Amino acid sequence: MSASVFASRVSGLVREIVMARLFGAGQLYDAFLLGFRIPNLTRDLFAEGALSSAFVPTFTQYLNTKSRREAAVLANLVTTAVLIVVGALCTLGMIFSPELVRLLAPGFAAVPGKFELAVQLTRIMFPFLLLVALAAQAMGMLNACGQFGVPALSSTFFNIGSGLFGLVTGFWLGPRLGFEPITGMAIGVVLGGGLQLLWQVPSLKRSGFTVRLLTDWSHPGLQQILRLMGPAILGNAAVQINVMVNTNFASGIHDPVTGADGPVSWLGYAFRFMQLPLGLFGVAIASATLPAISQSASLGRFDEFRQTLSRSLGMVFLLTLPSSVGLAVLGESMIGAIYEGGKFRHYDTQQTALALTFYAVGLGGYAALKVLTPAFYALHDARTPMFVSLASILINYIVAAALVRSGTLGHAGLAMATSAVAWFGFVALFSIIRVRIGGVYGRRLFESVLRISAASIAMGVAVALSSRLLESWLGGSRLGRLADLAISIPIGVFVFYGACRVLRVAELELAGRALAAPLSAWLSRQRGKI
Repeated sequence: MSASVFASRVSGLVREIVMARLFGAGQLYDAFLLGFRIPNLTRDLFAEGALSSAFVPTFTQYLNTKSRREAAVLANLVTTAVLIVVGALCTLGMIFSPELVRLLAPGFAAVPGKFELAVQLTRIMFPFLLLVALAAQAMGMLNACGQFGVPALSSTFFNIGSGLFGLVTGFWLGPRLGFEPITGMAIGVVLGGGLQLLWQVPSLKRSGFTVRLLTDWSHPGLQQILRLMGPAILGNAAVQINVMVNTNFASGIHDPVTGADGPVSWLGYAFRFMQLPLGLFGVAIASATLPAISQSASLGRFDEFRQTLSRSLGMVFLLTLPSSVGLAVLGESMIGAIYEGGKFRHYDTQQTALALTFYAVGLGGYAALKVLTPAFYALHDARTPMFVSLASILINYIVAAALVRSGTLGHAGLAMATSAVAWFGFVALFSIIRVRIGGVYGRRLFESVLRISAASIAMGVAVALSSRLLESWLGGSRLGRLADLAISIPIGVFVFYGACRVLRVAELELAGRALAAPLSAWLSRQRGKI
């Protein structure tokens, strides 16, 4: 799962590198980012959120307690409902794109042509919403059937498809048909979304599921999914909604040095960069955990439920806490080595790295929420995450508004507000579920977090010393940054592993077994063939 997500995040990063080199951090990319972010909000709401969280437990319940035929009927009912409801939302979104852009980025109207471009790109990319919703349902079905690699790779096909289609459409067809390259990149997003869905169709057919349009709004399984999805949308959307709120604030902030655009792009590039460890660890572990805890809940095995949830959270912190420290210490080297060049200036690198540092503070909380929130849906409780999310949105707005008005941190303060509410959401949900299910082995988990934090600090000190030494020797050139990453990252991994061994971090052995299991299975298959 993590290997597939790694391929997805790396391909997404390559796509962002192309965008950074071609369009920089300014008016064109700001408009594209907003137009993409409006429908892409549903990636968290559907692909990694409400649809999966509501659909997977119900679909798993049907697979375990009813026949595969009844599960297939439920899947087709959901497909039809998605086509009707989300298709209607796409149509409305395209009609009311000017109002959405005005609501989310009022500062765009102050720059000539920027508002109009954002509206145009939003309209082009809105159908991506429907495609990603259908792809999310396919992903949930395959995960419930025990298949994780193919659905995890679907995002890789989106990144590759959207990038290649965008380049061909924007730079080859565009000059012939009379539209700008950035418009072609928007068309590429929609075509890439279609490829993401089509990639999963053969696996669904092999699992015995074919698409048939059915309507029965009174079906008990569909009713259960709809009951969970309503509050689940709010329950999963807090961080993304907060990012949109912060985009609203950032659209009114201008570069303190040149007075030009930049903060929206800096935040967008930084948040995209954070998606690599988040996808590798948070999303991958959450996607693998949800079918397991759904099965435990449906069969009444709550001790198994507690064990699985506790171990998943421990794994998340083992992998994200050192990642947070690494992003904060090596952020400028990473961003400079990957993005800087073309229209992406050194100053853009510094400001994006500043935003990444503050986003990294919340990485552990954000990833833990990916695991913890669906646990409530497995217990058929969607209201609790909804109420916590509503509180998170309110807190983010208050903190972000205060930081923007103070003028001390600028766009970095908006990243800090996002991180703060991610941790607030985790602490609140963790406290509630401990009471709900009679404990989550919290003392053991807390001790592990303390040990992992100590190991991460030791790693951070070692990496900071290595990075400063290399910078003083090689300077800030691209070669120097690549050398910094090539040397400092292995040093950090070695120090962190050694510190975890000394501190006896229990999750380290679990992670080793998880990494070794696929290799052992492959070797066993090869011996069997011989």
